[in-house]
Amino acid sequence: MSALGIDWRMLIAQLISFSIVFFVLWKLAYKPIFTMLNARREKIAEALANAEKIKADVARTETERQKILADAGDKANQLIDEARGAAARVRETETQKAITAAGQIVIKAREAAEQERLQMLEELKREVGRLVVQTTATVTGKILTSEDQRRLAEETKKQLAA
Repeated sequence: MSALGIDWRMLIAQLISFSIVFFVLWKLAYKPIFTMLNARREKIAEALANAEKIKADVARTETERQKILADAGDKANQLIDEARGAAARVRETETQKAITAAGQIVIKAREAAEQERLQMLEELKREVGRLVVQTTATVTGKILTSEDQRRLAEETKKQLAA
């Protein structure tokens, strides 16, 4: 190798120097850099895993939100239908009450009208009887006794009733 210009002593000294420099660099520079790069790689992998987990959680939360909104809409529709049904029942009940009250008012009005008609007929009979007695007294020219007046009034009532 001396023909090639290689000096073994120099080569060995350089190999030893290189090994020492390599060992010092490995301990002081490369090893902390590789440790830091591995830690960084682990953090990135963890962040990616967390991002996937968060994506899955967001998708699940969105699905739950949609389900809750749909359930709330169904519940609201159900409550509206129940309220409409209750309103229809109340309306029907109130309508029936109003019809019943109107019927009672009509019955009372008919009774009052009948009572008034009967009262007017009775009053008319008395007045006609009085007029008959007065006319009879005027035509006959005599003064009628109370017995005569009563008899004429009763006859007049019988004739009016028939």
